[in-house]
Amino acid sequence: MVRFFVSPQEFSGDELYLVGENAQHAKVLRLKAGEEVLVCDGQGQECICKIVDAQPSEVVLEVLERRESQTEAKVRVSVYMAFPKADKLEHVIQKATELGACEIVAFPSARCVSKPDEKSLKKKLERWQKIASSAAEQSGRGCIPEVLVLPSFQAVLERAAQADKALMFYENEQAVTLRMALEAGEYRTVSLLTGPEGGLEVSEVEKARAAGLQVCTLGKRILRCETAPLCALSAVMYASGEF
Repeated sequence: MVRFFVSPQEFSGDELYLVGENAQHAKVLRLKAGEEVLVCDGQGQECICKIVDAQPSEVVLEVLERRESQTEAKVRVSVYMAFPKADKLEHVIQKATELGACEIVAFPSARCVSKPDEKSLKKKLERWQKIASSAAEQSGRGCIPEVLVLPSFQAVLERAAQADKALMFYENEQAVTLRMALEAGEYRTVSLLTGPEGGLEVSEVEKARAAGLQVCTLGKRILRCETAPLCALSAVMYASGEF
């Protein structure tokens, strides 16, 4: 069933409307009156609708059933990734959305080569959120993950530590594996924090421990900065029964 996202404000009532890009998409798909589509509010609610009238600029829908999204993960996972070089973050945003992350948070760390300024970040955030929206639609998500930027490493630690299970991955950690960390106690929310190309400094790792994060390893091999968060996210989803 074809899926469309509308704003929460457009989601109420017995009749919904697809306009703008949604209407253009419906036109490209050649949707006609009588066909059924799925409309989501991007926050976990969705409804099955029947097309009443399909015009190039507007598609009128009759709501048949409202329900909670059937495709969202039971565990809420936040991916925290230090600013990488080039367009690596775009790749992580797209794939993390497909895998079920509820949000992707970028932040500066000591060894970050990429340090975008406030002006460029505004444009980048708009693009990153569009990537998340597109990936959510293509992968059948009921929620669109929010893409955020935090101003400092300390702000990241304080926010990440609020999860039931807050994990940081460090290539020099040997004692605690991700499997061990996930098997220790129940959780509904998880934070996954990874560093940039040059890794995290020892002082940053110690600050994370002090803030309450569990430092663990992703194995004997060193993963690229764009591989590590997706590896960890996949493991969490598997452990929680999503796969």
